[in-house]
Amino acid sequence: MEMRLQPVCAVRETCKCCGADAPPFGVVDFHKNCEILRRKVLGVSGVPIYYHRCPECGFLFTTAFDGFTTNDFRRHIYNDDYVLVDPDYRGDRALANADMLLSLFRAARPERVLDYGGGNGALAAHLRAAGFDDVKMYDPFVPEHAERPEGRFDCVVCFEVVEHSTDPEYTFADMCDFLDEPGLILFSTLLQPPDIECQGLNWWYAGPRNGHVSLFSPASLRMIVEPLGYGLASFNQNLHVLFREIPDFARHFLIPRDAHRYANYTTTVLAC
Repeated sequence: MEMRLQPVCAVRETCKCCGADAPPFGVVDFHKNCEILRRKVLGVSGVPIYYHRCPECGFLFTTAFDGFTTNDFRRHIYNDDYVLVDPDYRGDRALANADMLLSLFRAARPERVLDYGGGNGALAAHLRAAGFDDVKMYDPFVPEHAERPEGRFDCVVCFEVVEHSTDPEYTFADMCDFLDEPGLILFSTLLQPPDIECQGLNWWYAGPRNGHVSLFSPASLRMIVEPLGYGLASFNQNLHVLFREIPDFARHFLIPRDAHRYANYTTTVLAC
């Protein structure tokens, strides 16, 4: 008797960064979350979440939430239990990011700042209290911050957001639409470790319960931002900047290697 196995995920998905065919990479329970790094785990949900990884650019992603509406995300991901899988969301991360920005911009400050995807608004509040004159907040998943701000900004900050996006091409383009010229986008997302093939989805940052659906390699990050016409530089594996021209407030930490090519820059500050 012939046994016919039925696949429960697509044999391949189209990579959202470069368009290549991406085969399945692994599967985890929906409740897998980033707090396993601190030895905190949830029970098993019984819902399998499959991830694919692109063999060309290394982008690691799941399509399990591609059909979710904003309300679906609020119900299943960003609900009252979200703090169990991301306790730093309550305020510790915002305070640390505010301290980092105060240090980074100690020599000069951007005049108008947008906190893109800023959650509860704590970072924007910290920056205003520290003397940043014009700080706006935008997060479509938080009702009180879901209205799009008007105008453009000379600095857009976006901390721990892009890994939550089911459509990274749109998310980066949307951030760029807010940016004035010359301007700077400063964002964080943890890039895959060199041994991702060995770690697989045991990597702590691969957490569907946290909404981590798009996990970048260095190559995939370049693939998604370079068509937008922006140069990319990284302080480290987690903190990155986008720009076309270096704004005056960033000249003390961004130095061009080649004045004729915007995309070939390095940072003089490797830690903040």
